[in-house]
Amino acid sequence: MKVTVENKKGLNKDLKVFIDKKTMNTYMDKKYEEIKGTVNLKGFRPGKVPREILKRQFGKAVFKDVLDKVLKDTSTKALEENKIKPAGQPKLDLKTYGEDKDLEYIISVTELPKIEVKSIENIKFDDYSVKIDDSETDKRIKEIAKNQPSFKEATPDTKAKEGDLVIFDYTATVDEKTFKGNEGKNTQLTLGKDLFLKGFDKQLLGVKKGDEKIVEAILPENFTEKDLVNKKAKFNCKISIIKNPEEVKINDEFAKNLGAKDLKDLKSLISKQINDEYKNSLDSLSKNQILKEIEKFKISEIPENLIEEEIKILSQNKSDEDVKKSRKDFEEVAKKRIRVGLVLNEFGEQNQIKVTEQELQAEVQKQIRMMPGQEKMVMDFYQKNPSALSSLRGTVYEDKILKLIKEKAKPNKKEISKDEAEKILKQSQNQEHSHDHKNEKKPEKKVEVKKSSVKKAKPKLIKTKSPAKKSKKVSKK
Repeated sequence: MKVTVENKKGLNKDLKVFIDKKTMNTYMDKKYEEIKGTVNLKGFRPGKVPREILKRQFGKAVFKDVLDKVLKDTSTKALEENKIKPAGQPKLDLKTYGEDKDLEYIISVTELPKIEVKSIENIKFDDYSVKIDDSETDKRIKEIAKNQPSFKEATPDTKAKEGDLVIFDYTATVDEKTFKGNEGKNTQLTLGKDLFLKGFDKQLLGVKKGDEKIVEAILPENFTEKDLVNKKAKFNCKISIIKNPEEVKINDEFAKNLGAKDLKDLKSLISKQINDEYKNSLDSLSKNQILKEIEKFKISEIPENLIEEEIKILSQNKSDEDVKKSRKDFEEVAKKRIRVGLVLNEFGEQNQIKVTEQELQAEVQKQIRMMPGQEKMVMDFYQKNPSALSSLRGTVYEDKILKLIKEKAKPNKKEISKDEAEKILKQSQNQEHSHDHKNEKKPEKKVEVKKSSVKKAKPKLIKTKSPAKKSKKVSKK
């Protein structure tokens, strides 16, 4: 194979690739030997079909397969040998080709610009840690205790009031007729929460142990017997126990019921939980500061094809008129996103950052845990949508890059209180809303690109592409 670089114009290059016919014939011979053992033709034993017969039957298909393979192998090698990283899919233009002929073709490629990432180590950003006061921890534990009340059985003459736990059996009828699922044993209701049927709780106020009470309620839309939906049912309730709520004692036993070793351990766990809640949000602000600094990096030239691709993404669901009016703004935003993506990608490659299958699956599980009750739907979504899984892989890759940048850059460490953390996050949110409001007022001059979190300010991570993935990309002239 002989490769010569010609027509250099900035990032655009043409590479002329020449493969002599002897090499091409070697590829053809190998392919014919490969299919020889698999072809069954009448009158010939397996593996004994003459080359000429095979050529008449399968010649065109064999040459097409060989041509595709040679183009893929040699074009990739040509780019690698010349240390060219393509920005997008290269175009192949066949000049000479055919059976028993030399192969000559041109690779037209736009290469990624050279990126200097050493200055990443000079980036300054705020690295927050939140100090949680003991009073904040105690307040959170009291809230947990309040939502997990314990009950003590009341005396037989005690009348049920709001907040009490009433335990009862019931049988229900609609129009004096029973129906499937009309009985309940040891049903428990905390009066005032209205969790059973709307208005049911109120009718049990004032009952005592041993009372029988007829309660009327409308059966809901999601009732299993569809013909009874929205009909009034009568519930004959027999009250077996009434319990009064009692204050939960916050002690070691309470902590153990919540999975902690003791009360001291529970306080430590809750303090960390509160800290993490703020730290995650504050980390997003830190990442945003890093991304804003990377936007300022100097890149000599940004490939036009990448700019056009990004503008297409930014202008989705916009009218042609709006796109035309906002072209300059779209272009500016596109360049910023591509610049950040190029820098992050180069930093990732230089530091050999990769996403393992285990890390990807861990992120899928994280997404599943965020949607309780819809686990199967989320799992099916990622299994049936390779592009969604690829996007998730990109998110994990980006997070790993930013984590390493934080380790190498220059953090301005700040220990702040919970109140200060809330103030910082509120200011950030107000700035975002202010930015959005300006965009709504002057859509023709501003492009709505939110940058308050890493996810929203997602850069365009640039990946190099193999040149001859599909034969449709080949221009045969």
